[in-house]
Amino acid sequence: MELTVREIAELVRGKIAGNGDVIIRGVAPFENAGPDEITFAVTPSFKKRLGETKAGAVIVPLDISESEKALVRVDNPSLALAMVSAHFHEIKRPVVGVSQGAHVGKNFKYGNDVSVYPGVSIGDDVTLGDRVTVNAGVVISNRVVIGDDVVLHPNVSILERCEIGSRVVIHAGSVIGSDGFGFAPHEGGYAKIPQTGIVRIDDDVEIGACNTIDRATFGRTWIKRGVKTDNLVHIAHNVVVGEDTVLVAQVGISGSVEIGNRAILAGQVGVSQHVSIGDRVTIGPQSGVAKSVAGDQVVSGSPAMPHRLWLKVSNLLPKLPEMKKKIGELEKRIERLEKVSED
Repeated sequence: MELTVREIAELVRGKIAGNGDVIIRGVAPFENAGPDEITFAVTPSFKKRLGETKAGAVIVPLDISESEKALVRVDNPSLALAMVSAHFHEIKRPVVGVSQGAHVGKNFKYGNDVSVYPGVSIGDDVTLGDRVTVNAGVVISNRVVIGDDVVLHPNVSILERCEIGSRVVIHAGSVIGSDGFGFAPHEGGYAKIPQTGIVRIDDDVEIGACNTIDRATFGRTWIKRGVKTDNLVHIAHNVVVGEDTVLVAQVGISGSVEIGNRAILAGQVGVSQHVSIGDRVTIGPQSGVAKSVAGDQVVSGSPAMPHRLWLKVSNLLPKLPEMKKKIGELEKRIERLEKVSED
């Protein structure tokens, strides 16, 4: 496949600077791109180095208008790159049909153009929409409902009664609907509390590899529209994750937490149970959230605090040993002065 820079600009609704007739046959990183490939430059360091890349064209922000290279100028270079890359790397349609090597239960209903691979196990009363792809090793338990254009990668488990919307992607090894961690302590140990709820995943969600999303004790654990999770994320029972929220690798969310829309939880963030996190909150990496956070805030640290305060605290930490030493010296000087004054 090949496109001219002009055709790429039309695809991403961008503006051309330079030669729009350059032929592009692929997408590549800034340092490795060749004369028939397109790359992108967003950060200040890359913007200053446009002359160094061997790429035939560069996707750039609107504030860059001059270069020896052909430029495609856009509002959102990352989005434009995603669109161009998707164009050059079209996903091949899987083989359509239900494999004889799949185990299928009673009352299995499915739409048009589904692909169910060998080694899949489907329980009773399962419903799949149109163009659903179920890869090898997937387990879909009884009474699960899945919408259209869903991709389940190998070894995903969708457990009993869970509901998956349309255009959802769940990556390898993730478990949707495992029991919530609920136990009642007593003198003899711990009594398991039955986890009778479900997990509901809305449309346009992407779940990373090896996620675990627990079913609710009662009601539902709810992942709302547009949520994106990285690998190794754990979401406990009765959590609600708001629309277009991003959960980065190794985030752990305790039970009954409610997260608003368009929040970002960076890598290894931990959230205590029954906490509320507002809309558009950003939580820095390795932060521990022990109390609720109102909307439109940036917090960091453990316990989490306003990010600017955390920067001051973290700057002080390595200085504490020297500060302690100086305080000790000052205390001794004060003691000596007090003795002199007493004499």
